[in-house]
Amino acid sequence: MGKRKKSSRKPTGPRRKEPLETAFTCLFCHHDKSVTVRMDRKEGIAQLFCKVCDQRYQSKANHLTEPIDIYSEWIDAADAAENQAATTARRPAASSSRSHPSAVFGSDDE
Repeated sequence: MGKRKKSSRKPTGPRRKEPLETAFTCLFCHHDKSVTVRMDRKEGIAQLFCKVCDQRYQSKANHLTEPIDIYSEWIDAADAAENQAATTARRPAASSSRSHPSAVFGSDDE
């Protein structure tokens, strides 16, 4: 039996935790890092707002919620609202207010 080769892997130890983003790009005005999230975990509320165009969004939050989660919810809610508006705009009316042309089969002059 031969000897085991030494591994070139780094020693396993505590990993450094990368901080998550806290400033985001606005969906409406497209300014970078203009959207921030305020979290009130005690009250269970998270508020997102844009410093430039003053767009706002509010959602429920718990002890596991992060600002990126609220930003993602905002994106989903904006997409859903846009899809709903597009659906109602394309939906045809149930009835028409136009009168139907009356059919003329013959005239009284004949």
